[in-house]
Amino acid sequence: MDKKFSIALLLSVTLHLVLAIFLFLGDFTSEPKPTPTPAPMEPIQAVAVDKSKVEEQVKKIKQQKADDARKLKELEQQVASAKKNRAKEEQRIKDLEKQRKKKELEKKKADSEAKKSKAKAAAAEKERKKKVAEKQKAEKAAADAKAKRLKEQAEAKKAEDLRKKRAAEKKRQEQLAKERERQDKLLAEQMASEMASRQKARRQQVMTEIGRYTALIKQTIIRNLITDRSTMEGKSCKLTISLAPSGFVTNVQLGQGNPTVCAAAKTAIYKAGTLPVSKDPEVFKEMRTISLTVVPEF
Repeated sequence: MDKKFSIALLLSVTLHLVLAIFLFLGDFTSEPKPTPTPAPMEPIQAVAVDKSKVEEQVKKIKQQKADDARKLKELEQQVASAKKNRAKEEQRIKDLEKQRKKKELEKKKADSEAKKSKAKAAAAEKERKKKVAEKQKAEKAAADAKAKRLKEQAEAKKAEDLRKKRAAEKKRQEQLAKERERQDKLLAEQMASEMASRQKARRQQVMTEIGRYTALIKQTIIRNLITDRSTMEGKSCKLTISLAPSGFVTNVQLGQGNPTVCAAAKTAIYKAGTLPVSKDPEVFKEMRTISLTVVPEF
């Protein structure tokens, strides 16, 4: 900080000196302006520098320098005072720190003594509590043993009651199961009997339908059969016909029989093209492939 102030003071003095030199050496004369008249010009005398102003300026510079020196001295005194005050403050802080450490040491010592006393009291209290706890533990052990014995007796009785109850329930369930099995068997027999009756009736119905449609197919074949008494009378032919659900003939297989009758029967079948079939799927399933014997009628 002192160095910066000295540099500022030196710059101020230098500027003032330069200003004074400029005032002494400066040219304060001015040249006359030309006039439009041809009249001869008279010479203009130079204006002299006002020495009183220069002296006044120099005086101001000196006064400024004296003021700067005074300010510098005051600043140095302030810095010295600040250093002195700072040293005092540092010493005061050191003294306070010593007092704090002393009090802290005294407090630690007091705390240590108090801690020892507290530890002794705690140990005595712990011993007392230990004895009380041991007594309570013994009393509790006796009470627990008694409670355990009573609980075991109660659980044994409960277990025996539960065993008897489960045995009775098991016997009851076995009886129910036997009765249910008897009823289920009886019901199954009744259902089987009824199902057999229904299947028998249905089978009879299907066979009746098959017989009826077989007769219709034979009639259709006979109706389209071209006969010749001399070659066919007393003759027959066994055929196997494959049918589509619509009754359309998909195949004809010739079996045992008179070749003439067989050939005429096959021709009659294909001439008909479509043979009567049942719309009942179960009946048609039995008629999908049907075997019959053709006997010409005369």
